[in-house]
Amino acid sequence: MNTGHAWLPRASCDVSCVSVRDAAGWRRCLVYLRVARRAVAGLLLLPGLPLLAVPLPGRTRVQRGYCRLVLRCFGVRITVSGSPIRNLSGVLVVSDHISWLDAFAIGAVLPGSFVARADMFTGPATGVVARILKIIPIERASLRRLPGVVDAVARRLRAGQTVVVFPEGTTWCGAAGGDHRGSGLFYPAMFQAAIDTNRPVQPLRLTYHHVDGTVSTIPAYVGDDSLLRSVGRLLSAGRTVARVRVESLQLPGSDRRELARRCQSAVQLGIARQSGHEHVLVA
Repeated sequence: MNTGHAWLPRASCDVSCVSVRDAAGWRRCLVYLRVARRAVAGLLLLPGLPLLAVPLPGRTRVQRGYCRLVLRCFGVRITVSGSPIRNLSGVLVVSDHISWLDAFAIGAVLPGSFVARADMFTGPATGVVARILKIIPIERASLRRLPGVVDAVARRLRAGQTVVVFPEGTTWCGAAGGDHRGSGLFYPAMFQAAIDTNRPVQPLRLTYHHVDGTVSTIPAYVGDDSLLRSVGRLLSAGRTVARVRVESLQLPGSDRRELARRCQSAVQLGIARQSGHEHVLVA
């Protein structure tokens, strides 16, 4: 997933970072039942996908509801902590990036448009999902097309829309330990859209956990992992909790690199402040 030009963002994470708890004996039967139940629930969502993609009033509520249904199909619950989410128009939302599931986790809390890899949404079904999530496609291997993506983000911000970007530029496992960081640098390019439009930036810290509170790497989509294998892991996993921590709103300023550093600091320090704070279950 991280092959290509030398300037492409690269993570030190690979599939060896992903830890799956094995089930033994009768628990395996429960896993098979869980997979079947979640797969059936997902299939029941498919017929309604085209209707959800039709432009209608209240699309924000539709996107939030759809994202929550998808998370339920994978046994994922959402909690929110930190600062209150302000009802502002034209906000750039930035978050750490762990999985393809991140867009659904954030969309369940703070709906908007998402900047995402163009190659993730090429099929008919994924194309409908792209319309629901209002995807702004980005081709990671094409540096010359990056200014056009930044302009597209700026246009939506000027129109009063919320836009979500993942400034690490690639996925990390989210599990720091020893010499392994578990997260990456925030690249400054997308922050230029907030500066050009003088719109605030809302940093979010997203982490995934087992029900006992320990960090889960099951949702991580890193290295040479395949989408099919990632989906299978989530379907067979026990309950996963996605924690969204809302950090302090950042004013854009005039320097995108300084803005990126501020937001990176807010997000990556946020994990140290998560313990001891109330996490409100929202879905």
